[in-house]
Amino acid sequence: MEKKQAPAVSAMDAFEKLEKVGEGTYGKVYRAREKATGRIVALKKTRLHEDEEGVPPTTLREISILRMLSRDPHVVRLLDVKQGQNKEGKTVLYLVFEYMETDLKKFIRNFRSTGEDIPVRIVKSLMFQLCKGVAFCHGHGIMHRDLKPHNLLLDRKSMTLKIADLGLARAFTLPIKKYTHEILTLWYRAPEVLLGATHYSTGVDMWSVGCIFAELINKQALFQGDSELQQLLHIFRLLGTPNEKMWPGVSKLMNWHEYPQWKPQSLTTAVPSLDKNGLDLLAQMLQYEPSMRISAKKAMEHPYFDDIDKAHL
Repeated sequence: MEKKQAPAVSAMDAFEKLEKVGEGTYGKVYRAREKATGRIVALKKTRLHEDEEGVPPTTLREISILRMLSRDPHVVRLLDVKQGQNKEGKTVLYLVFEYMETDLKKFIRNFRSTGEDIPVRIVKSLMFQLCKGVAFCHGHGIMHRDLKPHNLLLDRKSMTLKIADLGLARAFTLPIKKYTHEILTLWYRAPEVLLGATHYSTGVDMWSVGCIFAELINKQALFQGDSELQQLLHIFRLLGTPNEKMWPGVSKLMNWHEYPQWKPQSLTTAVPSLDKNGLDLLAQMLQYEPSMRISAKKAMEHPYFDDIDKAHL
């Protein structure tokens, strides 16, 4: 009897799923072992648009952007992309990423539970790496738009930080479920986005970077709102209620209302253990007017980072 030709190796035959490590808006993430090499990877399963035949060009474009960005040491590496089908016969893409053991959210939580502060040199190293990764993305015209500790992966041994979940928000616009268990966090969202700006720039990422900076120092999020309005009020209480003088055009934004009037507080009240250079850098990240926020590239040159070994980060 002649042997039937073996079918091409499907994504699921090539990998052995070890455990589900997360569920994002766009699909499930598994820790998996590549059978051929034994290498541990992160497998992100994403479903495509319902009505598409094959893979839409926008998705292919996003994937090529991801491949290009993942050349940077501070962006999580996309190793491979495999196409498959789910039980209903819909096209599924498996994005194969390098596996990172932990993320900044867990890292901060560990310090919070022991009551210790994160050593200043580690905060500086992580912040410098974050600015470097963001500068690389912005330099290629890509905004992340959802930077938060959970999306910043860490290698504990080398203390290397890598940005994850890049660009996917635009490629896979179809959330798998409207609500996953992880509530969409507003804590790192820039005020112009909360106020309904439709055109925004790289400044949205720099606001998030500022929020992450404060959280590394305080070990808890700086602005913890549970609704868009609450989030804005938390920001206004610290930085003062914005007005046209502070932020030209703010009152023309779609969600602008009359808000309670607060005067700006000193950032020291919110982040008491941050030194003078750190406070200056944070202030430049948390500017109301997006165009006035420090760029990631400029942030890397800030005196706050003068005493770290930048060459090896």
